[in-house]
Amino acid sequence: MTRTEPTPDPRTEEQSSPRRAPKPGRATAGSGRLAALLVSPTLLVLTIVVLYPTLMALKESLYGPKELDPRTGFISDTEPFVGLQNYAEIFGEAGARFFNAFWNTTFFTVVTVGLETVVGVAMALIMHKAFRGRALVRAGILVPWAVPTAISGLLWRWIFNSDGVANALLGQQILWTTEGFHAKVAVIVAEVWKTAPFIGLLVLAGLQVIPKEVYEAARMDGARPARRFWHITLPLVKPALLVAVLFRCMDALRMFDLPYILVGAQKHSVETLSMLAQNEAANVRFGPASAYAVILFLYVFLIALAFVRLLGADLVGGDSGRRRRRTEVAA
Repeated sequence: MTRTEPTPDPRTEEQSSPRRAPKPGRATAGSGRLAALLVSPTLLVLTIVVLYPTLMALKESLYGPKELDPRTGFISDTEPFVGLQNYAEIFGEAGARFFNAFWNTTFFTVVTVGLETVVGVAMALIMHKAFRGRALVRAGILVPWAVPTAISGLLWRWIFNSDGVANALLGQQILWTTEGFHAKVAVIVAEVWKTAPFIGLLVLAGLQVIPKEVYEAARMDGARPARRFWHITLPLVKPALLVAVLFRCMDALRMFDLPYILVGAQKHSVETLSMLAQNEAANVRFGPASAYAVILFLYVFLIALAFVRLLGADLVGGDSGRRRRRTEVAA
């Protein structure tokens, strides 16, 4: 009698056989599609808000102002194509005014951001202390940042008036809103008062995530307050501080409304690149105005790119944290 072999059950084989892991290529492709889907709204907003206006400004900078049509005697309906002539005039005939505005923009950025960093860190340390009435002190420190820039400019214009509070305190008659270095000082004081709380707020957020055990251990080791600040507080809040400084640099390079309201337009001492572009646009010279705007955009972009390239590791936690994580993964 012939012996028949039992037929294997497919379900038993599937259960006994190990499951195959998905291929790395498929997993990577799926993660890439999900990432693209999640990032697409942000890219769409950036395209509409940043990329399209930038391209339109670049296109407009290649055209000159409308001129009289010799055939009709009226202003022509179209702007003539001039190529790079607007850029050549910026560094040629209009070079003195451009370099003055460029210097003022850079000067205001370096001085105001430097002072705001020192004052903002001091504000953060004060707001971080536990004392009675801390909530009131925090509110008082953050009020200047909440005030609109136009209102702040009008307030400081009243303070720096010829018979204002500043001259009364100094006992001198200084015309703050006229040409001269004192006009720069007025803009710097008003700008630091307005935006130093922003840096203080971000640094305060960094201070609140530092464990108290770190300070207790340093105190038990005999470290004094100054040593604890330089070797514990400052290194641990460095990422938050660098982000705040980066944001303030990008904002200060585009400074317009505060000097425009506080001192006035077409003032040689305080005219910035944004004010120069606005003045050209107000005189219906949209081509040169767009050229100034494009140069300012490139200036801000290069500063931000250099900042991120040089300090990018510190913005995300530092190289030491990366090496430590790599060591843990390897182990």
